Amino acid sequence: MQIYLPIAEVSVNAFLLLGLGGIVGVLSGMFGVGGGFLMTPLLFFIGIPPAVAVATEANQIVASSFSGVLAHLRRRTVDLRMGTVLLVGGLFGAGIGVVLFNYLKALGQVDLLVKLCYVVFLGVVGALMFVESLNAIRKSRKSGGAPPARRQRNWVHALPFKMRFRTSGLYISVIPPLIVGFAVGVLAAIMGVGGGFIMVPAMIYILGMPTKVVVGTSLFQIIFVTAFTTLLHATTNFTVDMMLAVLLLIGGVVGAQIGTALGTKLKAEQLRILLAIIVLAVCGKLAFDLLVMPSELYSIGEGGHG
Repeated sequence: MQIYLPIAEVSVNAFLLLGLGGIVGVLSGMFGVGGGFLMTPLLFFIGIPPAVAVATEANQIVASSFSGVLAHLRRRTVDLRMGTVLLVGGLFGAGIGVVLFNYLKALGQVDLLVKLCYVVFLGVVGALMFVESLNAIRKSRKSGGAPPARRQRNWVHALPFKMRFRTSGLYISVIPPLIVGFAVGVLAAIMGVGGGFIMVPAMIYILGMPTKVVVGTSLFQIIFVTAFTTLLHATTNFTVDMMLAVLLLIGGVVGAQIGTALGTKLKAEQLRILLAIIVLAVCGKLAFDLLVMPSELYSIGEGGHG
């Protein structure tokens, strides 16, 4: 069933979009990532222009993350205070990110920048997560299945402006969460991602949060930052395709509930290594597409006849 997307100016199969939304929704519920880091490149692969994919995907992330957060709130695995601090940084970051996106769009460089950002970030994050997860699995086997001990104190604990986060069992400075939130906000605007694939490792390794509250807290922050990003893109760029967003949304909401249920069945280390493999696979495909000569070297554009 082919449908025409007016803003993207392409025709795509409606069931393909529903399926993509569903798959990414499952991943969102399982890993606490908005799923944009996978969905946006998948939209590139089926012919959606990067500027439209980025702005519209932010819309879909809001819905799948909201669906996931509801499930986590029922389990009381959301640190609302930590989520709010991350959110303050995220909103500032999103505002700056959209200004930068608009500037690059005016220069005509936005498509290349978005794809290069994906290759770099997915490659680095995927590789780090994969190595760390393998080490965590090895350690837990050696210790007879006991979870590896987390370092209780690091440089984060020496910083000023401390605040108590009861749900996470932490008493740390608000500076690192603000910086993490800011960085994720910028990425949300430029790459059309919720930023969970950076947020989740940062919350575990930099802030020292327990894995069980990381997923829900990450999704809580993602909802508001991506909603704000979508609003800015819609009002400044006019690149949000509502038809595309609605189809991805329906699939995403259903998928997130399934993913949240599946996530409780696997160990934290297994979840992280699975996510790392998926991230590296998408990175590889994007890098391949950037390096390989396109099948059609010419694009049709307006201009004089040569």
